[in-house]
Amino acid sequence: MSNFSLIVVLLVLLALGYQLGMTRSRKVATVNSDLRMHSRPHHYGMMVGLWAVLPAFLILILWLWLSPAVINAMMVSHLPTEVSSLSTEQLRVVSQRISNLADNFGVVADAEAWELSAADHLRQLKANSAIMLTALMAVIAAVGMLISLLKITPRLKARHQVERVVKGLLVLCSTVAILTTIGIVLSMVGETLKFFSYIPPTEFFFGTTWNPRFSTVGVGEQGDFGLVPLLAGTTMIAGIAMVVAIPLGLMVAVYLAEYAPVKLRNTAKPLIEVLAGIPTIVYGFFALVTVGPFLRDLGASIGLDINATSALTAGVVMGIMIIPFISSLSDDIITQVPKSMRDGSLGLGATKSETILKVVLPAALPGIVGAVLLAASRAIGETMIVVLAAGNSPALTANPFEAVSTVTVTIVNQLTGDNDFSSPQSLVAFALGLTLFVITLLLNVVALVIVRKYREQYE
Repeated sequence: MSNFSLIVVLLVLLALGYQLGMTRSRKVATVNSDLRMHSRPHHYGMMVGLWAVLPAFLILILWLWLSPAVINAMMVSHLPTEVSSLSTEQLRVVSQRISNLADNFGVVADAEAWELSAADHLRQLKANSAIMLTALMAVIAAVGMLISLLKITPRLKARHQVERVVKGLLVLCSTVAILTTIGIVLSMVGETLKFFSYIPPTEFFFGTTWNPRFSTVGVGEQGDFGLVPLLAGTTMIAGIAMVVAIPLGLMVAVYLAEYAPVKLRNTAKPLIEVLAGIPTIVYGFFALVTVGPFLRDLGASIGLDINATSALTAGVVMGIMIIPFISSLSDDIITQVPKSMRDGSLGLGATKSETILKVVLPAALPGIVGAVLLAASRAIGETMIVVLAAGNSPALTANPFEAVSTVTVTIVNQLTGDNDFSSPQSLVAFALGLTLFVITLLLNVVALVIVRKYREQYE
């Protein structure tokens, strides 16, 4: 039985245990009518389901973690003596070839007799492992379900057990998220330090020329790795995007929150939020084949030289993409402003527009600023739109009509191709990634602090 099938079976057992636990708890409550059950029936049902599934699931995780090494060791012991005595690296290559043969990924005609025999042995070991795992999980699940059913009594604190398990799962998920973030940062820090052993940090952070030459001779011939042109391009495109998104997003939010009828609001808001779900590659293609040529022709009609692939093209399309981030968050924030503030303003003789401009928006300003900063961090980290629409020209320029490049596009360029992974040309991608991570992290922290202050004030 495959791993996916085992997980499906565990889910079925969870549902079965839930139903059996609820039924058992109701029978116990009927028999012991003079005693009050500590928990509700669904707590007992969930307890039984968890006792049936969690131990079996832990067995599955441990088995999948430990069994490959054990099976490989058993397979190696079956190899001829002259093969099993090879070096560790050579033995790893042999094991991989035999594994490919066992999984029918290898060419049988090119295999030797002992390799085919080892592949058959490995295939049999994997089959036996799957059977043993299925049987062990079935026994563990049955024992866990039976014991938990027999433990159901009026005094059993099933709710406490379920809550402890749920709390543990929440802590585990939070820990995984935190450790993942820490792992990403540490991996980038290590490679960034290697990069700075080739290129001085001052040259990287303050250099105005980006021209990494692919040379392996010496440090002086590795090229120029100035970050300033890339940050300038990133800032320019993100700035254009925010110029497009902030007015449109705020006007949409104000209309939906203050003027639109309920039916129109309930229809229009989900439709606008669909923009956030469109893949960015679609936006990039739209910018490349539609918006870019349109802006080029529009500029030619009024005497401006606008490249089809430019910072303006990427910024406009990116601004359209992040409109839902600003409009949806700002709409929610504006609607949370207390109605008493609106009523007080209207009662003093202010018009509705004056109330919105002088009362509602200032009251919602901290939350709106948080929404704008979150959208800005989204714009700074965008890649596919810029890859297709910005022109990929890492030159330091203040003209939005020309092609530029950004940090994210450069990361993609430096990690593709046949570059030596230990060369500065590849390691610079980690330095760029760490820099971008710090910038977006600071924006997100500032946004979350502002939003938190806003919520503490009005909730």
